[in-house]
Amino acid sequence: MRNNLSLYGFLQTADKTLFEKLIGVSGIGPKLANTILSGMPETSQIVTAIRGGDLARLTRIPGVGKKTAERMVLELRDKFPGSGVEAPRVATTPVREDVTSALMNLGYKQIEVEKTLAGIAPSGRAESFDLLFRDAMALLSK
Repeated sequence: MRNNLSLYGFLQTADKTLFEKLIGVSGIGPKLANTILSGMPETSQIVTAIRGGDLARLTRIPGVGKKTAERMVLELRDKFPGSGVEAPRVATTPVREDVTSALMNLGYKQIEVEKTLAGIAPSGRAESFDLLFRDAMALLSK
């Protein structure tokens, strides 16, 4: 038996998330998952191919045959929320995190809150919880 310790690093959170999901598919190990991530220019294209069941596109990735592509589609199709493409994250501050938490505690969905806060440009002065919360509530209640 061979013990091997490998370390993988990712520039984008979406890449890491997809890598973790890929290695959860039977027959896909870390090496093949890394190859799959390198097989298309953007992670969103891989997610779109999986969600759309685009076997032809997936099998163009080196090391991915028809059966592996079918397993990827079968096991991962429903594991990507929304469109499968992660929304761009706005630079977050402790105040924005607190407002996000408060709004989610009021029953708003995280994606809805994040989109709303992304639409509120940071002011030149220090952000206050009260003003940001009030602006977000005004937008969410429309």
